[in-house]
Amino acid sequence: GWAAAVLALLTGGGEMLLNVALVALVLLGAYRLWVRWGRRGLGAGARAGEESPAASLPRMKKRDFSLEQLRQYDGSRTPRILLAVNGKVFDVTKGSKFYGPAGPYGIFAGRDASRGLATFCLDKDALKDEYDDLSDLNAVQMESVREWEMQFKEKYDYVGRLLKPGEEPSEYTDEEDTKDHNKQ
Repeated sequence: GWAAAVLALLTGGGEMLLNVALVALVLLGAYRLWVRWGRRGLGAGARAGEESPAASLPRMKKRDFSLEQLRQYDGSRTPRILLAVNGKVFDVTKGSKFYGPAGPYGIFAGRDASRGLATFCLDKDALKDEYDDLSDLNAVQMESVREWEMQFKEKYDYVGRLLKPGEEPSEYTDEEDTKDHNKQ
């Protein structure tokens, strides 16, 4: 009885057995992803009524930042998170799950992320403690920096420029700030 059924399954129904095995593997993979990522979402859902840090912060007025000033906005000292890409500073607070201290890109918080994004490197070595003019990057890497800059412009608020050493900050009027915000 059952031995004949198993033999038939192994010989004639091998394709069916393969399909069952593939479905089982896909379900196992989906379950493992849910265990790893889905539970984080459940925790966030339980707090859905609470405001996120980004929602409770007022929109930042436009200004320019030295590297030292930018470093204050790494998400550990203040809930606001800023990072620079290609000389432009963006408020990425609403992406704190990515750019916050525990996020996968938290290394870029409060820093110039240009080199790390251009070289796809998340090591501390990809970040310089002094102003980085990016002059040693090749054309492909510079194009990557520009593409990242455009993505950040589309998703996050532009809040100012990253100052070169000795450069004076610009004075932004409330009108310029409002006009730029409406343009986004």
